Amino acid sequence: MINRNLKDYLFITLKGIAMGAADVVPGVSGGTIAFISGIYEELLETISNFNIQALKVLTKEGVKPFWKHINGNFIAALLFGIAISIISLAKLITYLLHTHPVLLWGFFFGLIVASVFLVGKKITQWKVPQVIALIIGTIIAFVITILNPMENPDTLWFVFISGAIAICAMILPGISGSFILLLLGSYELILSSVKDFKITTILTFILGCVVGLLSFSKFLNWLFKRFHDITIAVLTGFLIGSLNKIWPWKEVISTRENSKGEIVPFIETNILPTNFDGNPQITGVIILVLVGFGLIFGLEKLAKKAL
Repeated sequence: MINRNLKDYLFITLKGIAMGAADVVPGVSGGTIAFISGIYEELLETISNFNIQALKVLTKEGVKPFWKHINGNFIAALLFGIAISIISLAKLITYLLHTHPVLLWGFFFGLIVASVFLVGKKITQWKVPQVIALIIGTIIAFVITILNPMENPDTLWFVFISGAIAICAMILPGISGSFILLLLGSYELILSSVKDFKITTILTFILGCVVGLLSFSKFLNWLFKRFHDITIAVLTGFLIGSLNKIWPWKEVISTRENSKGEIVPFIETNILPTNFDGNPQITGVIILVLVGFGLIFGLEKLAKKAL
């Protein structure tokens, strides 16, 4: 476990807040924030430490060695930040998605474009395998963004599967867990279950998340150790492909009724903005793209100081 002071853990909590805010939005990944803020590989390693060996340490050596084994201070500070974000920022982001979607997507577009550069530069050398991996990652993410959402039953087995798949996406830069839930038709169900405190559905979803997270994080951690540059190239491709989902201007093809009885977009397609001359919305989007772009580079500089 890395020796850190209170200031370090405060920075980790702030990164958790950013991750939580990103994961709420269908199209933005908390994994992207973890990656560009410098904690991604430590997060994967920490999650992988939740295993049988950890239980042996707990039973044979006690709580303190167990806490050190699982990097408890780090994960506690991060989860605290994520919880703060979900509780405090989720409603604000949801409100902005309904009232100012074009401007908000413009801000997120700037975040992702900057993330492409920051994640890509972590590749130590570009060769043919890395380029191929980049292209494959881009295609996979792009195809995911153009899939039509499904309508599925709210059975517990499907809630479990949804949790396992969505949590895997949440820790991948460029692929949004919330968007995966939308594709699976479970997004509204999970949100309404949390709001109405449907404990059985919530616990089933959490169990699916735990199973998916523990299994997938080990595989991803193994990939980083064995194929570091190729793995990062694929993740960079995920970011590039996800830009199709983040594009601010969209035309609604079809709508649906959500759990509140509201009519919301169901299938959308990207379009180009019109009336460039003197259009305040286009100006606002450009400004927010630049703000999002600058914010990511500022976050990276803060992350380097905090490491």
